Amino acid sequence: MSESLILPVLPLDDEVVLPGMVVPLDLSETEVRAAIDAAQALADNKPEVLLVPRIDGRYGSVGVRAIVEQVGRLPGGEPAAVVRGVDRVRVGTGTTGPGAALWVEATRIPAVAAGERAHELAKEYKALATTILQKRGAWQVVDAVNQMDDPSILADNSGYAPWLSTPRKAEILQTADPADRLEKLVEWSREHLAELDVAETIRKDVQEGMEKQQREFLLRQQLAAVRKELAELNGDTSSEEEDYRSRVEAADLPEKVREAALKEVDKLERTSDQSPETGWIRTWLDTVLDIPWNDRTEDSYDIAAARAVLDADHTGLDDVKDRIIEYLAVRGRRAEKGLGVVGGRRSGAVLALAGPPGVGKTSLGESVARAMGRKFVRVALGGVRDEAEIRGHRRTYVGAQSGRIVRAIREAGSMNPVVLLDEVDKVGSDYRGDPTAALLEVLDPAQNHTFRDHYLEVELDLSDVLFLATANVLEAIPGPLLDRMEIVTLDGYTEDEKVAIARDHLLPRQLDKAGLTAEDVTVGEDALRKLAGEYTREAGVRSLERSIARILRKVTANVALGESELPVTVEDLVPYLGRPRNVPESSLPESSQRTAVPGVATGLAVTGAGGDVLYVEASLADPETGDTGLTLTGQLGDVMKESARIALSYLRSRGAELELPVASLKDRSVHVHFPAGAVPKDGPSAGVTLITALASLLSGRQVRADVAMTGEVSLTGRVLPIGGVKQKLLAAHRAGITTVLIPARNEPDLDDVPQAVRDELTVHTVSDVREVLEIALTPAKVAQHTAA
Repeated sequence: MSESLILPVLPLDDEVVLPGMVVPLDLSETEVRAAIDAAQALADNKPEVLLVPRIDGRYGSVGVRAIVEQVGRLPGGEPAAVVRGVDRVRVGTGTTGPGAALWVEATRIPAVAAGERAHELAKEYKALATTILQKRGAWQVVDAVNQMDDPSILADNSGYAPWLSTPRKAEILQTADPADRLEKLVEWSREHLAELDVAETIRKDVQEGMEKQQREFLLRQQLAAVRKELAELNGDTSSEEEDYRSRVEAADLPEKVREAALKEVDKLERTSDQSPETGWIRTWLDTVLDIPWNDRTEDSYDIAAARAVLDADHTGLDDVKDRIIEYLAVRGRRAEKGLGVVGGRRSGAVLALAGPPGVGKTSLGESVARAMGRKFVRVALGGVRDEAEIRGHRRTYVGAQSGRIVRAIREAGSMNPVVLLDEVDKVGSDYRGDPTAALLEVLDPAQNHTFRDHYLEVELDLSDVLFLATANVLEAIPGPLLDRMEIVTLDGYTEDEKVAIARDHLLPRQLDKAGLTAEDVTVGEDALRKLAGEYTREAGVRSLERSIARILRKVTANVALGESELPVTVEDLVPYLGRPRNVPESSLPESSQRTAVPGVATGLAVTGAGGDVLYVEASLADPETGDTGLTLTGQLGDVMKESARIALSYLRSRGAELELPVASLKDRSVHVHFPAGAVPKDGPSAGVTLITALASLLSGRQVRADVAMTGEVSLTGRVLPIGGVKQKLLAAHRAGITTVLIPARNEPDLDDVPQAVRDELTVHTVSDVREVLEIALTPAKVAQHTAA
């Protein structure tokens, strides 16, 4: 039967004492002093108290009967009592007793004998505890633990373990069976040991990193000391900061740039080598020192030699060549009069070369630089969407760098290079900004002498740079940017020019690539003309060059296979390229059949690849179908749809005057179709073609097969001017058209058309629709004869 005891309660806040433990208690606390005094007042021998853990204000149900071994003072003078835990007791109900302490009835918990399982767990726990203590360096405690043989005493001795939390110690106190106590302690010790292993690994990694940094710092200090001694012996600068300062002072920099660079050098000297800002400052200083602030190449003012270089590199393109020669002549004149800089600005220029692909816009830039004796840099802008690509990044960003304009100047090594801004019409925009807006300052001659890159944050003079921008479609360039550039249009080459280009440039280049010589392969002028006219109908010469390369590859392969021997004369192109796919329309039976029926007219259009021939087909539905109105097909844009409605409205209003049976239109639907339905089409220049096709349909008179036309039309029948006259006439010439109708107000544009093309075309300038119909439609009797 359990023994009952009446003892004063000594609460332990967030602390647990297990049987066998000897601990000092501070008597300055009221509850501790009251319990000790009450125990001394009642006891005859050594007083006893009940040590009960109080966790978060709640008393435990199990405590420890403890004997007060000694009451006195600590070495510091504070009053204290030393108590020793004896055994476990269960806390009962409160009772009365002397003093201010709380007295309770307690029942002693019988000790549980240790079995075989407890002894096995004791061995395992002793090994774990020994390992933990060894890691902590507590060797004296290791010896004491190894001397404990009783599993119960060993388990209760865990109350001294600092790695056990108070709730876990309280759980040990409440567990009477030593095997259960040891099982818990083994589990907790394993967890703590795993934590110690992780902490040890982390500590070693940190220590190794610190040692590496310390070693690196020490070596760098030694290296700096060695460099300093060597510099003093050689009379050089003794530090990298002093090296930057000497480089800045020795460089030929503008005054404001020098001041900014010296400020950065001062900042570099004050900044620790370990700071990341050191690398940023050095990168900025290297960029500034690499820019050729006052280096310029001398322009070649030999106008005749410059023109010879341009003519040797490119055939045709007289507009661009004339503009470059004019620029050089003005530069030479200014140099003679000492007008190099006026108002802080030099005599740079901004030209935009606009035209279809393959006409030589990009290659012309390098030729211009060679003719002027300048450095050449190409900046590809196709697909650029970030404004920082042009103006650079702010230095606050990691990995910041200057923009493409500054990098082009650094690459050129001079302040007056020829900078080719390639594909400026293909610049995009998104949430990162609009690069075309950043180009406004770069390409404005009134502003670019004080251009500020976001990375440099100092003024850079771009007024001496010759900017050449290339574009395929001018409409894709924003208006403010287009206004800052001088437009030079390259509308494509005539057939004679293509033959000359192929003979003088393309064929020699492809012969070199194929490992052949002019003596090995001969391509006659007739073959080149047929190649340009019937195999590669285009505005430029890229397809022409690819066709020549294919012919030479075939020749080389035939020689390698033993099917032919050098030299080879290429006359018939069919064995090399197959049958031609672009035979002139005038020589095809399908061409005459196309306009053999009323309602089909030939128009002219401009695409991204140059000019092209556009057919318009119209038909009337049978009155019996019951359908009325206007149907438009061929993937047309809104402007072209409006042109079709205008054409039909004009014919409805002027039907009697034009002797057309328009009354039947109220019962019949009109269908207008533009062939090549997969290609989007738009624009107003098909207006006269639409009216001609509809008038042909209503009158039954065919449209002449050799006539093509272009022009916008109004509701009153006026023919209004359009764009792209040169490209359209070149397309008509390529297609074998002999008669072209254009608006009268476009007559000045004929001056841009090569004389050779004009000589082979009959061009009529018209101002009214009636003039168009009179020329384009066949006489009525011919139409009747054909119908018969």
